[in-house]
Amino acid sequence: MEAPRIPLVFIHGLWVHGSSWAPWMEVFEGAGYAPVAPGWPGDAPTVEGTRAAPDALAGKGFDDIVEHYKTIITGLDTLPILVGHSFGGTVAEKLLGMNLGAAAVAIDAAQIKGVLPVPIAALRSAFPGLRNPANLHKAVSLTAEQFRYGFGNALTEQESDELHERWSIPGPAKPLFEASVMNFVPHSPLKVDTGNERRGPLLLIMGGQDHTVPEAITKATLKQYRHSAAVTDIEEFPDRGHSLTIDHGWPDVAAVALKWLKGQGF
Repeated sequence: MEAPRIPLVFIHGLWVHGSSWAPWMEVFEGAGYAPVAPGWPGDAPTVEGTRAAPDALAGKGFDDIVEHYKTIITGLDTLPILVGHSFGGTVAEKLLGMNLGAAAVAIDAAQIKGVLPVPIAALRSAFPGLRNPANLHKAVSLTAEQFRYGFGNALTEQESDELHERWSIPGPAKPLFEASVMNFVPHSPLKVDTGNERRGPLLLIMGGQDHTVPEAITKATLKQYRHSAAVTDIEEFPDRGHSLTIDHGWPDVAAVALKWLKGQGF
């Protein structure tokens, strides 16, 4: 009798549609998992549908996104593995700290409360959302040029523009505003229980050329977990940018995540 497959939830980040996980889902399904890639609250099932209805995303904050995935997880028979990118990686960290994941892989995850480095490149990447206070309650899209800086800086211009055309969607700016003030807000939604001794193992993956989440942020995130004996590992792709989950090199990143999960017994 075939053993039950371990559920796995992919969580996309800001400005990229959840369907971009499709190649990963194929790989992980072939490796014996039962993957799903639900969008954020307000996302339409397709890139085109999400672009056509940006107001459905407007005003969604980090807690809204976490609660959305919490509802999905509580509907599963067993705790899933969580794999997230960018803000999706931060959601995965938050849920893991709440003991709502068996393990988590956080790829170029956005800052959590307590992480202090905010490199200029990260500020510039977030600027399309933060530049106007009125964006707090709006959904914002990236131009091809903005996408190239924040996501595709380690790619050719052609590949970056192709990825922008294929996967980019409007995203709520509210999580960016929440992240910008998180270290001044006692009960910030981006506070993660990094001291949890009972949580599952966590792998942080970083791109050394990432503008949106520079490696200094991921290294500082790792330090936040130093008081927990739970497994926290880190892997770096020195020549990769923020697009590392969707560009031509995604199989290498998926392979590292898969090997690590198997090494943890999943």
